[in-house]
Amino acid sequence: MGLIEEKYQRITDESRSFDICFWQSQGDRAIFEAVTEMLHDYFLIRGINADESRLQRTVESFRKV
Repeated sequence: MGLIEEKYQRITDESRSFDICFWQSQGDRAIFEAVTEMLHDYFLIRGINADESRLQRTVESFRKV
């Protein structure tokens, strides 16, 4: 199990420095995985088919416009 970081504050507090530092320390892959998981949960809650989200599709064609 990895290191657990937490901070307690009021929801109305405007300070986002903890969140910014935390996610910057996680790296791109962890951020992408967290976004993918949140989108999957969102689709499930909304009743949308979450099997093929737009972030996970493969490229079928690529051309210069």
